[in-house]
Parts: sequence; structure tokens; C-alpha cells
Amino acid sequence: MIRLEDLVIFISAADNGSLSAAARQLDLTPAVASVGLKRLETELGTRLLARSTRSLRLTPDGERYLAHARTIIEQVDAGHHAVAHGRTTIGGTVALSLPSDLGRNVLAPWLDAFQAQHPAVALQVRIGDHVADMFRASIAVAIRYGVPEDSTLVALPLAPDNRRVLVASPDYFARHGRPELPADLTRHNCLRFALSDVLHDRWTFWRGDEATVVSVRGDRCSDDGELVRRWAVAGHGLAYKSRLDVLADLDAGRLETALDAYTGEGAPLHLVCAHRTMLSPTVNALREWLAERVSALATLR
Repeated sequence: MIRLEDLVIFISAADNGSLSAAARQLDLTPAVASVGLKRLETELGTRLLARSTRSLRLTPDGERYLAHARTIIEQVDAGHHAVAHGRTTIGGTVALSLPSDLGRNVLAPWLDAFQAQHPAVALQVRIGDHVADMFRASIAVAIRYGVPEDSTLVALPLAPDNRRVLVASPDYFARHGRPELPADLTRHNCLRFALSDVLHDRWTFWRGDEATVVSVRGDRCSDDGELVRRWAVAGHGLAYKSRLDVLADLDAGRLETALDAYTGEGAPLHLVCAHRTMLSPTVNALREWLAERVSALATLR
């Protein structure tokens, strides 16, 4: 395998007409420079420089190869520059994963506005409640509820205090009554959510330090959070949703809350990436943009 440092030695020797001068320029010993040049010639199977005690000149193969060597080094330098530039400017492509309900109805318009302010940014968006493998799916950033189970991921808070609320449509409450205690949920049709084939049918409510867990049942469940919310708006039952997902419906009167004397399960919202090297200026700007808007949204109602 050809080493970049050997190419640099070869180019410097050709430019200076001397291997010892190349060694001085590169802050190497003459012996190290000689070994590097010989290693390159061995890899290529040809002599690149004809050397004597007093002179050094390019062989015909050396003359042909010199232009290619320069191109390789220039491309490597250009790559380094591009990466460094991407770490100091807002732009480039960001692949991100969004939860179904919040992604479509809240985050998507915010992302449109972010791109309008930063036209050099291109987004590749995946929407769904399935937790994507960020290492295999080439996802740079994910917006997720909860704390990632994989402790190696970097999770930056967007809405750390967000919680779930119990909601249904005014029509549903008019027909079936409003639960007063968590135990009352056993008599209601509960719209359940499934994540990664795990059905979330045990709902927890807090009153002070005391937790009440209720096993709920119903005639509908889905792995799509947006569909669960739509069922609730349509009056099909009670849903236990992230407050951020249903704020617009609560403000418009399409949904109402119940069990307000209790605190719902925590549903903190995070921006997640595989490692801190992914926190480019673009990703950091996006995180700040979303955090400001989530904070403003969370103050409603």
C-alpha cells in the first residue's frame, strides 16, 4: 500500500533535485527519507529517481508518475479543507430521523424555516416511530422521545420536562364520561401505541411520590403515533400522548385532557447523534433552532 508520506518525499526530492534537501524541508533524517523513497519504488516496481553521489534526476517512469503523485496529494489536501470548512460553516447535507406525529405536524414547518434561513443546508428526512440504527442507517441526527438505551449515543435535551397527557375528544367524553381515577381507565377504550413490536399497554400516573400503573385495553393499536392521535381526535378512545404532540389539538378544542390531578409519564425530547464529532456547526445551529421553538411551544396552555 502506498503511503502518503512517501509520495510527499518523492515530490519534494523531485522539486529540490536532492534527497537530502527534501529531508531537511520535511524535517526528516536522510535515512528516513531514503527508506520512504525506496518503499514507494518497491510498491510501484520501478525506479523513480536516478541517484548518484552528487546528483538526482527523474527517470522516465518518475516523470510520468510525478504528475499523478501531485494530484493525489492535492486531492487529499482538498478533502482535508472540505472537512475543516464543514466544521466551521453552516451548510451541507444532514440526514435526520423524526418521530411520526411531532415530525409531520410540528418539526417539518420548523425545518422549512431553518432551510430558508440557511439555504446551503440540504436535509434528508426519515419520518417514523421506529428507532433507526444510527450506525447502520447512515442517520446523522435523530429527534427522539425518551433517553436512548444505547449509552454510547450523545443525547442533547430539547424538551427535558415534557410529559405524557391523557386525552380524548369532547365527543368521546360526552358519550363515555371522563375518568376521575387511573383505575377508571379499565372501563374505557384506550388507543395503544406499539414501538419496536412492544405494545405500550401499561400506563403510569404519578400523584406526588406515588405511582399508579394501569393495564389498559382497547380495540385499536398502532406503531404510528400520528394515527393514534387521529383516532383520539375522531372520538375513538383515550390516548396517552406526548404533550408536545397534542398541544395544537388542545388549543383548537379538538382534544381535552383528563386526570389533570396526576402527572403523566416523562417523555423528554432529545436530539441524538452517534458521537460528538457529528456536532458540526450545522447540527448545532439546527439544535439551537429547534430548542428555541420547542421551548416556546411548551409554554402554551
